[in-house]
Amino acid sequence: MGISFGHRAATAGRLPPPPGSASVRPRMIDLGLKKPRGRTRVVVAMSGGVDSATSAALLKEAGYDVVGITLQLYDHGQTMRRPGSCCAADDILDARAIADQIGIPHYVLDAEERFRAKVMESFADSYLAGETPIPCVLCNQHLKFGDLLATARDLGADAVATGHYALRVDGRQGPELHCARDRNRDQSYFLFATTREQLARLHFPLGGLSKAETRAHAARLSVPVARKRASQDICFVPGGDYGAVIARLRPDAAQAGEIVHVDGRVLGRHAGIHHYTVGQRKGLGIAGGEPLYVVRLQPAERRVVVGPKEALACSVVSLRAVNWLGDPLTDAEREAGIAVQVRLRSTQGLADARVVLSADGSARVHLQTAQHAVAPGQACVFYLGERVLGGGWISGAEALPSAP
Repeated sequence: MGISFGHRAATAGRLPPPPGSASVRPRMIDLGLKKPRGRTRVVVAMSGGVDSATSAALLKEAGYDVVGITLQLYDHGQTMRRPGSCCAADDILDARAIADQIGIPHYVLDAEERFRAKVMESFADSYLAGETPIPCVLCNQHLKFGDLLATARDLGADAVATGHYALRVDGRQGPELHCARDRNRDQSYFLFATTREQLARLHFPLGGLSKAETRAHAARLSVPVARKRASQDICFVPGGDYGAVIARLRPDAAQAGEIVHVDGRVLGRHAGIHHYTVGQRKGLGIAGGEPLYVVRLQPAERRVVVGPKEALACSVVSLRAVNWLGDPLTDAEREAGIAVQVRLRSTQGLADARVVLSADGSARVHLQTAQHAVAPGQACVFYLGERVLGGGWISGAEALPSAP
């Protein structure tokens, strides 16, 4: 199961110590499980970063039987010491150093084949289909919360913990997914596909902390990566160059085509629709005139359609593969729809809406106020106050005079 790495000091990409780190009080984590902590095994997904490292250290401090697991997702030999990355070879070595420091066993699981099939291949196909994918959600869904939970079961673990900033709250009808206390760090959007069964065994020790508090605890507990810089890129997309990755995965798929205005005028040509996303303004390859945005992509015609900003407005969003985490719905609620707030991109604010769920796993989201740049392939996540009710993948959007 494990791949052994030599002990290594974790020093690259560090920041100065946080103010007040020496005086931060211990945080005694209680997972609410019935077994004594010393006999409660918790598997922690360790990426080599400060968040997962601090989660492991805090659980160890609280007296739990902690086991660290790092997923090897792709050829790490190509990504050693790449600034701003995550899951590189240095990160695996950092995870091993962290485990050594806090005194827990550590395993590295080879998940390269599954990661390529479920995340990287899907990423390339999604772009070529005119979508804007979110590979981190797929990685959470299939590997971190799928394969990792299965491995934890094999190890006799009672729970799995990660370094995500979100909260798991025990509700009247079982565990619920809630926003993190620190809204600036909240990652609940990326966890919408987590199933009820997975959530029952998942815990997020950092959900009640700010990033500064996390770093302060890491420094207090002498975690080797206490001041390691956060990752910024998608792990397998160095420097954010999506086109280069897609060209490597699908060398014969990219085809040139026309850039067309919504009024039908041909404005230019492009080298492949995977270089564009709905809402994009810069780098369109056309010059002069009014500010134009990508309004939609038509992969069958190999066409990029552009237009003014008002052409991006939509009032109804169609979803597929919806994951519902809310309480069971009555027939009347399903027919009339549920009043929620939705987030249509991870960086956008919440918008009032009514979601109508179908038995086939699709949904229609009626927006109270029209939203712009709604891109197929992104996620639409439902919120009711602090609680995440679920979400689905955006498959289309319509511009209507007003929301029903």
